[in-house]
Amino acid sequence: MAGEIEILKSNLDKYIKYEIVVGLEVHAQLLTQTKLFCGDSAAFGGDPNTHVSAITLGHPGTLPVLNKKAIEFAIKMGLACNCDIERINYFARKHYFYPDLPKGYQISQHTTPICKNGLVKIKVGDAEKNIRLNRIHLEEDAGKSIHDIDDENTCVDYNRAGVPLIEIVTEPDLRSGDEAFTYLTELRKILRYTKICDGNMEEGSMRCDANISIRIKGETRLGTKVEVKNLNSIRNVKRAIDHEANRMIDLVEANEKVIQQTRSFDASAGTTFPLRTKEEANDYRYFADPDLPPFNVTDSMLEKVRNSLPALPEALIRKYTTILHLPDYDARVICDDKETADYFEQLILETTNYKAAANWMLGPVKSYLNEHQLLITDFSLPAKKLAALIQLVDQGKLNFSIASSRVFPVLLKAVDKEPLQVATALNLLQNSDADEVLAWVEEALAKMPDKVTEYKKGKKGLMGLFVGEVKKISKGKADLKLTNQLLLEKLDK
Repeated sequence: MAGEIEILKSNLDKYIKYEIVVGLEVHAQLLTQTKLFCGDSAAFGGDPNTHVSAITLGHPGTLPVLNKKAIEFAIKMGLACNCDIERINYFARKHYFYPDLPKGYQISQHTTPICKNGLVKIKVGDAEKNIRLNRIHLEEDAGKSIHDIDDENTCVDYNRAGVPLIEIVTEPDLRSGDEAFTYLTELRKILRYTKICDGNMEEGSMRCDANISIRIKGETRLGTKVEVKNLNSIRNVKRAIDHEANRMIDLVEANEKVIQQTRSFDASAGTTFPLRTKEEANDYRYFADPDLPPFNVTDSMLEKVRNSLPALPEALIRKYTTILHLPDYDARVICDDKETADYFEQLILETTNYKAAANWMLGPVKSYLNEHQLLITDFSLPAKKLAALIQLVDQGKLNFSIASSRVFPVLLKAVDKEPLQVATALNLLQNSDADEVLAWVEEALAKMPDKVTEYKKGKKGLMGLFVGEVKKISKGKADLKLTNQLLLEKLDK
């Protein structure tokens, strides 16, 4: 047994002495109606090769025309990530052969990315960290090769070819799969808040490549990196990083060499496998695209985009915790998606009981949406009516239990009715008449004289039992604040 423990400790020490270094490249499809350099539809789906034209297919003699909305979206993301905006931009041709790249090259930005530097803040546990961005640049997407339709041939769908992308490249600042998971979650929030990308990794509108290396802790020089391509979920990014880091450590510990290469991730097995030796930048033979003139980002364009920015998650969380005094957890859950935050913003315009508003959002509202598999955009109850229900509880006319279990479900089916109207019709309004509540209190205490004796001997935890009995006798209509007050008066005599 002692020998097995020593082996386990030795294996653990082997991994602990290394530091994982990760940089991420995220491709986000922009929610423009048309492609980056032509008027073909950029919509997801459609029958194969129906969103194409001579320009998409790279026919001789065709000329690209730049989509202005794509530029605005790229700037918007840059501003949201605290980037410097490059004023003078041009596109380059990136050459490589692949069947789904109809022109034989990809139009991308190389030496002048539209956004430079910048950062995304993440929180892992109690620690906050800035993940620096190297660049955000514009480029066109490739088509899609499909290998499982025909037994003998690869099929190619060019619908996606030419769809506008931004590529968001971090510095090698991430140190674990968990940090990568958190970073991608925050990045997707920003994309969705700014409404430039839906962040749907399953449909490929957000894709991630991970550059991974290892080094002994304390070392400053970067190790040989491996790139894991086309990870299609945030969870798989974490899994791929964890597996690949361990594979590299095992190689080094066995005195074998880590080869710079491109790999893919097998999600079912949880392992990576090699695709090709990694290309260098000069392999792509970049040069300025002669068919596309440089474009300038003017002061007026920059100001227009800046004015269109919504309140972002970080700012809203700060507002909710410092001004509304909500717990950090509540604020972060509310800000998980823009639509929930938008509804909460409407709600707090109608009530000043911000904690109660948050409790309703994270409790009954969230439970209802989960149970019925709905989004907050499908939620039928106007914020004003939910605020009126909160007010009834604040005024002592309803307790929270009755409001959430009896009135709330009725309101969801009859959104034209007012909470007070529903509560009155169901005879649920709490009774604040001191004489009636006192009668219920005395009846409750008379039912359990032995418990009253125990309470008077110091068993104060029995108060909840007495309150529960009053609620039962009154069918939930007794004002709970008055109930507690009268119980104390009777029991402390």
